[in-house]
Amino acid sequence: MTTPPVRLALIVGSAREQSTSATIARWFADEVRTRPEFELDVLHLADFPLTTSGPSWQPGQAERDVLATSVPRLSEAEAFVVVTPEYNRSFPAALKNFIDWHLTEWRAKPVGFVSHGGGIGAGLRAVEQLRLVFAELRATTVRESVSFRGGATAFDGDRPRDEADAKLAVTALLDELAWWSLALRHGRAALAYPA
Repeated sequence: MTTPPVRLALIVGSAREQSTSATIARWFADEVRTRPEFELDVLHLADFPLTTSGPSWQPGQAERDVLATSVPRLSEAEAFVVVTPEYNRSFPAALKNFIDWHLTEWRAKPVGFVSHGGGIGAGLRAVEQLRLVFAELRATTVRESVSFRGGATAFDGDRPRDEADAKLAVTALLDELAWWSLALRHGRAALAYPA
């Protein structure tokens, strides 16, 4: 019996149109497309303008229109990868806002991270904080991650300067994400999640 591919949502965690996150996400998406066990959907925060006055149980029409697009895509996803920059030792407000507008869509699904930052931390401080957020939303974060130190200077055009090492990190992340995706797929099918 053939196992259906894992529906992976790649979330570009910056709302800026021309961002380093978008460049990194394009490169990462190309890497994912070489893996037949994944079916990719890319969500760029710039395409989901949600007000920062929420989340609300009674959103306005503008928010309802955005959620009508985002909720089904996140609900159908079986795994997530978040591409995040690090701003002031944390992740962007637009990313937190997007996450907060969605609650049950993350539940009992794995989340991986691709980070970047101008300092030596390579965005890993943002990832550590995101792990706490996703734990509260009952998602499972995977240990492996991909990180780029130096912000935009880590890339030469559309490719990482150290692409060989980056590809090794991508392989480790996607291998672990595939395992958790299938384990949690079976778990969700066998038992209703208790929360």
